[in-house]
Amino acid sequence: MIRRCRIDDATAIQEINKYQLGYDYPVTKTVDNLKRLLEDKNHHFIFVFENENTKKVEGYIHAELFEETYFDPMLNVLALAVSSFSQGKGIGSQLMFRIENEAENLNIKEIRLNSGESRNSAHKFYEKIGYTCSKKQKRFGKKLI
Repeated sequence: MIRRCRIDDATAIQEINKYQLGYDYPVTKTVDNLKRLLEDKNHHFIFVFENENTKKVEGYIHAELFEETYFDPMLNVLALAVSSFSQGKGIGSQLMFRIENEAENLNIKEIRLNSGESRNSAHKFYEKIGYTCSKKQKRFGKKLI
């Protein structure tokens, strides 16, 4: 079952982030971030897949409203992850389709996402559900103290 994310999903999301995405971020900070993001209902959209039998969160998706001066608003998928023991069951597809439905409800015509260059199985998944790679780019960042 796909439902909106709640604060009490933070531990499951932290574990999924750690083991599936490689982000070992403390659960206390995950809770703080989730509280802030969930309050911004017009900008952040976070859904989880909860197993109806076990009531355990097995995957989640996080998208944000992405607006710029040079194109129409779109949703930007920031995270899509499914627990390793639940992969291959269609959960990722269901989560992506839920975000697509959210975009349609908001009259948004496009969804974009970034995927690490080495994540070949993720690329195949996105292509399988109709996404195309539109360009290659480098990502730059700077840590501010």
